[in-house]
Amino acid sequence: QVQLVESGGGLVQTGGSLRLSCAASGTFFSVNAMAWYRQAPGKQRELVASITSGGSTNYADSVKGRFTISRDNAKNTMYLQMNSLRPEDTAVYYCNAIVTTAQPMGVLLDRWGQGTQVTVSS
Repeated sequence: QVQLVESGGGLVQTGGSLRLSCAASGTFFSVNAMAWYRQAPGKQRELVASITSGGSTNYADSVKGRFTISRDNAKNTMYLQMNSLRPEDTAVYYCNAIVTTAQPMGVLLDRWGQGTQVTVSS
Protein backbone atom coordinates (compact mmCIF):
# COMPACT_ATOMS: atom_id res chain seq x y z
CA GLN A 1 0.00 0.00 0.00
CA VAL A 2 3.07 2.28 0.20
CA GLN A 3 5.62 2.75 -2.56
CA LEU A 4 8.82 4.78 -2.64
CA VAL A 5 10.27 5.84 -5.99
CA GLU A 6 13.73 7.38 -6.34
CA SER A 7 14.85 9.53 -9.24
CA GLY A 8 17.67 11.87 -10.20
CA GLY A 9 20.62 9.51 -10.37
CA GLY A 10 23.08 9.57 -13.21
CA LEU A 11 26.66 10.04 -14.33
CA VAL A 12 28.56 13.12 -13.23
CA GLN A 13 32.18 14.23 -13.17
CA THR A 14 34.18 14.74 -10.00
CA GLY A 15 33.15 18.00 -8.40
CA GLY A 16 29.73 17.97 -10.01
CA SER A 17 26.28 17.90 -8.45
CA LEU A 18 23.15 15.77 -8.51
CA ARG A 19 19.77 16.10 -6.83
CA LEU A 20 17.97 12.90 -5.83
CA SER A 21 14.25 12.72 -5.12
CA CYS A 22 12.14 10.13 -3.33
CA ALA A 23 8.37 10.28 -3.61
CA ALA A 24 6.06 8.28 -1.35
CA SER A 25 2.73 7.22 -2.77
CA GLY A 26 -0.15 4.99 -1.79
CA THR A 27 -2.49 4.93 1.18
CA PHE A 28 -1.02 5.97 4.52
CA PHE A 29 -1.60 8.39 7.35
CA SER A 30 1.81 10.04 7.42
CA VAL A 31 5.47 9.66 6.52
CA ASN A 32 7.64 9.79 9.61
CA ALA A 33 11.43 9.59 9.45
CA MET A 34 13.08 9.30 6.03
CA ALA A 35 16.63 8.48 5.07
CA TRP A 36 19.02 7.95 2.20
CA TYR A 37 21.26 4.89 2.14
CA ARG A 38 23.84 3.85 -0.42
CA GLN A 39 25.57 0.64 -1.39
CA ALA A 40 28.61 0.21 -3.59
CA PRO A 41 29.51 -3.16 -5.18
CA GLY A 42 31.06 -5.50 -2.63
CA LYS A 43 30.32 -3.17 0.26
CA GLN A 44 27.67 -2.99 2.96
CA ARG A 45 24.74 -0.63 2.71
CA GLU A 46 25.43 2.51 4.71
CA LEU A 47 23.34 5.36 6.03
CA VAL A 48 24.05 8.61 4.18
CA ALA A 49 21.58 11.04 5.76
CA SER A 50 18.31 11.03 7.64
CA ILE A 51 15.56 13.50 8.40
CA THR A 52 12.69 13.39 10.88
CA SER A 53 9.15 14.56 10.24
CA GLY A 54 10.08 17.74 12.12
CA GLY A 55 13.10 18.41 9.92
CA SER A 56 15.97 17.34 12.19
CA THR A 57 18.85 15.98 10.11
CA ASN A 58 21.86 13.72 10.52
CA TYR A 59 24.69 13.00 8.09
CA ALA A 60 27.41 10.46 7.67
CA ASP A 61 30.84 11.98 8.30
CA SER A 62 31.85 11.25 4.72
CA VAL A 63 29.19 13.57 3.27
CA LYS A 64 28.98 16.36 5.84
CA GLY A 65 29.32 19.75 4.22
CA ARG A 66 28.66 18.34 0.75
CA PHE A 67 25.19 16.76 0.89
CA THR A 68 21.94 18.29 2.10
CA ILE A 69 18.82 16.28 2.92
CA SER A 70 15.42 17.95 2.88
CA ARG A 71 11.74 17.09 2.57
CA ASP A 72 8.47 18.55 1.39
CA ASN A 73 5.82 17.10 3.67
CA ALA A 74 2.96 18.39 1.52
CA LYS A 75 4.31 16.38 -1.41
CA ASN A 76 5.53 13.41 0.66
CA THR A 77 8.86 13.83 -1.08
CA MET A 78 12.45 13.76 0.19
CA TYR A 79 15.49 15.20 -1.56
CA LEU A 80 19.23 14.78 -1.40
CA GLN A 81 21.29 17.59 -2.88
CA MET A 82 24.77 16.23 -3.57
CA ASN A 83 27.55 18.72 -4.28
CA SER A 84 31.31 18.33 -4.71
CA LEU A 85 30.84 14.71 -5.71
CA ARG A 86 33.76 12.32 -5.51
CA PRO A 87 34.37 8.90 -7.12
CA GLU A 88 33.89 7.26 -3.72
CA ASP A 89 30.29 8.53 -3.75
CA THR A 90 29.57 6.09 -6.57
CA ALA A 91 26.85 3.70 -5.40
CA VAL A 92 23.21 2.77 -5.68
CA TYR A 93 21.26 5.19 -3.51
CA TYR A 94 18.15 3.93 -1.73
CA CYS A 95 15.28 5.81 -0.16
CA ASN A 96 13.96 4.55 3.16
CA ALA A 97 10.90 5.73 5.07
CA ILE A 98 8.97 4.89 8.20
CA VAL A 99 5.28 5.24 7.41
CA THR A 100 2.28 5.30 9.71
CA THR A 101 -0.72 3.52 8.20
CA ALA A 102 -4.25 4.83 7.98
CA GLN A 103 -5.95 1.44 7.86
CA PRO A 104 -5.38 -0.11 10.27
CA MET A 105 -4.63 3.12 12.08
CA GLY A 106 -1.25 3.75 13.63
CA VAL A 107 0.84 0.83 12.35
CA LEU A 108 4.48 1.61 11.53
CA LEU A 109 5.87 0.30 8.24
CA ASP A 110 9.48 0.25 7.06
CA ARG A 111 9.65 0.72 3.28
CA TRP A 112 12.43 0.94 0.69
CA GLY A 113 12.66 2.31 -2.81
CA GLN A 114 14.15 0.43 -5.75
CA GLY A 115 17.37 2.43 -5.81
CA THR A 116 18.94 4.86 -8.25
CA GLN A 117 22.50 4.65 -9.59
CA VAL A 118 24.95 7.48 -8.98
CA THR A 119 28.27 7.28 -10.80
CA VAL A 120 31.03 9.84 -10.31
CA SER A 121 33.88 9.71 -12.82
CA SER A 122 37.38 11.10 -12.38
